[in-house]
Amino acid sequence: MPIPTGLLAYGMSGRVFHAPFLNTHPGFALRAVVERRRKAAAATYPAISSYNTVADLLADDSLELVVVNTPNDTHFALARQALAAGKHVLIEKPVATTPAELDELLALARQQQRHVLAYQNRRWDSDFQLVRQVVESGQLGQLTEVHFRFDRYKTALNSKMFKEDPAVAGSGLSYDLGPHVLDQALSLFGRPAHSRFTRASHRPGSRVDDYFHAHLEYAGNLHVFVTGSLLTAAPVPAYVLHGTLGSFQKSRADVQETQLDQGVLPTEAAYGQEPADAAGTLTLATSEPGQFVTTSLPAPTGNYTGLFEAVYQTIRHGRPFPVRPEQLRWQLEILAGGGFPGSQG
Repeated sequence: MPIPTGLLAYGMSGRVFHAPFLNTHPGFALRAVVERRRKAAAATYPAISSYNTVADLLADDSLELVVVNTPNDTHFALARQALAAGKHVLIEKPVATTPAELDELLALARQQQRHVLAYQNRRWDSDFQLVRQVVESGQLGQLTEVHFRFDRYKTALNSKMFKEDPAVAGSGLSYDLGPHVLDQALSLFGRPAHSRFTRASHRPGSRVDDYFHAHLEYAGNLHVFVTGSLLTAAPVPAYVLHGTLGSFQKSRADVQETQLDQGVLPTEAAYGQEPADAAGTLTLATSEPGQFVTTSLPAPTGNYTGLFEAVYQTIRHGRPFPVRPEQLRWQLEILAGGGFPGSQG
């Protein structure tokens, strides 16, 4: 039976990242949305119910799942309200702004016998799926150094001023793009033995961080570096991996966000397919000293539908959700600059 679902907002995230999947995946029924001012959702989804407030939507007893896709500082409070109303919750990143908030949500979910699920969609990016394949293949040997980057070039301050206010929980680039790249790293390599986290602000007039860098140290002398910047005019490869047998690099080339914003549906044949010239580069040492073989590796199709399929399987069939609670806690501990031996903020 499809899961009746409501969205707490219909801005870009609701329109682009959630509604198309909730409408095309047979396991969901997109029933409701909160639209405080402009009533836009019905133009695409005529049968949808549009509520003026979150309270009104949560009072809809027909809804089983609520998507918390509101500003970062509201995620905890709204997810808590939804759980208290007996709903499962799918929460955009970051699921909370502190480990204590996450722990409270998980405890309430257990009490209510409901699920707290994290919308970490970048695990299903085409480029990262290729990175995962390379790592799991073992072709690079023992990994020694890994770099994940998420770079943009935006000198202007965000017009949504709450994103630029240091007094607002979850503001700044580290809580915007940081959860994406940290989740990717943690999903591959697990909990680091040590972590160090650095923030900086460079844009004119900025009062929040627009640069972050995490150094994650693992057993076996593996060093993972996770970086994000709003002042990178010429991005370097987003993924660079070095191991005892070779190296791999890949640009950030997933097309899903662009396609969805243009109205391409996830059910269309061209959806999620990277340009051919965006292939990754695998360089492996040969048995001859100083000789290498370089191969181009095309990425698999990007597939955010996989996240929604995982949500469906968890709610309807009790299967483990791939974004595990402990991974979310590690992420928040790193963002807070503490939680691991030797960690520094």
